[in-house]
Amino acid sequence: MDNQSHDFQEEQPTPDNQPKPKRGGIKQLAIVAVVAALIGGGVGGGVAYWGLSQSSSADLGVTNTSQKSGTTQVSNVSVKESSASQTAFAKVEKAVVSVINMQKSQSTSSGLDVFGDMFGQDSSSSSSDSSSSGKLEEASEGSGVIYQKKDGKAYIVTNNHVVSGSDALEVILSDGTKVTAKLVGTDSTSDLAVLSIDASKVTTVASFGDSSSIAAGQTVLAIGSPLGSQYATSVTQGIISATSRTVDVTDETTGQTTGQATVIQTDAAINSGNSGGPLINLSGQVIGINSMKLSGTSNSEATIEGMGFAIPSNEVVSIINQLVEKGKVVRPALGIEARDLSSVSASQQSSLLKVPSSVTSGIVVAGFTSTSVAKQAGLKRYDVIVAVDGTSVSSVATLHTALYKHAVGDTIKLTYYRGSEKKTVSVKLSQTTDQLDTSSSN
Repeated sequence: MDNQSHDFQEEQPTPDNQPKPKRGGIKQLAIVAVVAALIGGGVGGGVAYWGLSQSSSADLGVTNTSQKSGTTQVSNVSVKESSASQTAFAKVEKAVVSVINMQKSQSTSSGLDVFGDMFGQDSSSSSSDSSSSGKLEEASEGSGVIYQKKDGKAYIVTNNHVVSGSDALEVILSDGTKVTAKLVGTDSTSDLAVLSIDASKVTTVASFGDSSSIAAGQTVLAIGSPLGSQYATSVTQGIISATSRTVDVTDETTGQTTGQATVIQTDAAINSGNSGGPLINLSGQVIGINSMKLSGTSNSEATIEGMGFAIPSNEVVSIINQLVEKGKVVRPALGIEARDLSSVSASQQSSLLKVPSSVTSGIVVAGFTSTSVAKQAGLKRYDVIVAVDGTSVSSVATLHTALYKHAVGDTIKLTYYRGSEKKTVSVKLSQTTDQLDTSSSN
């Protein structure tokens, strides 16, 4: 249903005192119309009508209405179509899998256990039984795509949130075969994960396309298991709505925005369970991994439709190669404790930070780790970082985004304010996020 209002008005009956149309007038009008049609159509119109009347109903796929009731038949006219979308889907279909997140059930005492003594049961033994390890149960389902076979193993890329919290993982292949999967590595920052399975039953692997060459309006297909494996390898078609959208990345535990991701926006239907499945072009290449969608209603109460997002394939390839090689993604760190300038009151900005009133966004250095490379480069507490390599940064999230574009060992330039004085310093990124002393540091 749309949100438009419709002004439906009831037709008013003709009052009795209004003159009624004469039937003869309608008949005369009909005669005039027929004559006009014959004159206007001429011989051509007559020939056209004769041709249509002589066409067999079989040729047109139309059932002859002169047949008796109950004798309707299916037309013998068939359409043989081989579209680009069919061909693309066929290339990838058998490489798309369902990913099952298995978790141990939480063993809790039943409501009747509190009455155990009343029925002569040993409450201590009952408590012991309930504390035993729970059985593995299906906690959630997602999608994934097989992208490589090597040394007897097949590697699958999916989303980190699909496998998060799992005690075991299973994969259902396109033919329904269920196999045990091993977690190779995860990366919560990019929301990607890699699994491995035995490759003996894998017949197809997908290939990655270049996500930097895609364009808005380009036709794409999303494949996965919406609502679970019951609808495995469902395919939906849409277009690329935007090649580069910046969205906030939120920590699942704290709900805090920890960074930003640049993603592909598409209107191809992406539903719960599609996460981790491929977004492909009409060449059958994976150009993105479906990760999220906007749903529900906006503040204006307008229904949100067709806003799904996928991680670009170029980033996916970079991340999964590191996960296979190292089991994790190594990122550089400055070793600072930071907060957004926007979260600091105007009075504190003036009295404590003493930055110019024209500086309205940036990152305040609140402290350092003991081995901070930023401190070694000369930054001090209450400095306000406003740019990385000349690109403005307005929050901790944008600082992470700019920082994570670099590798360990790179040198970057930080632009910052110390009071009213604007400065620039070079910082060598020799420290990694794993080496930080404080989990809240950047």
